[in-house]
Amino acid sequence: MIAIVSRLFARGDPVLSEAGPRDATAIAALHAASFHRGWSDGDIERMLLDRAVLAHRAAVGRNLVGFILSRVVVDEAEILSVAVGTARRGKGLARRLLDLHLRRLAGLGARAVFLEVDEDNVPARRLYGRAGFREVARRDAYYRDTTGKATAALVLRRDLA
Repeated sequence: MIAIVSRLFARGDPVLSEAGPRDATAIAALHAASFHRGWSDGDIERMLLDRAVLAHRAAVGRNLVGFILSRVVVDEAEILSVAVGTARRGKGLARRLLDLHLRRLAGLGARAVFLEVDEDNVPARRLYGRAGFREVARRDAYYRDTTGKATAALVLRRDLA
């Protein structure tokens, strides 16, 4: 019976909550699967222990399926990373995480949020554009893919106040 209930919950909608140091290993694994240069468990754990870092996670049962991390300095925040597992992409989970995160940042007093996104990351650019971010700067040849091709980082901003 317990196995049946567990399988039912595993198929449900992801539950969003604040992330903490206990999530470092799972976040690092999802980050490594999502980006060319992943962060280590130690890197993630240090961020999650930093009082200036805010993190949210999406989980189905005990499985992490998405996260968002940002750093807050006075009245500005920078989104450091957002990732959603492959099986959950394109289903609105990143937008749910982003919306929750932006509300929490506003509640903490952030008036503006910045982030960098690879100009070739069309799904991410679409997500941020729909969420009200606008391009404020460009860093040419900032990222390199696995073949060595250089792409620009777009610096985006959204005002919260």
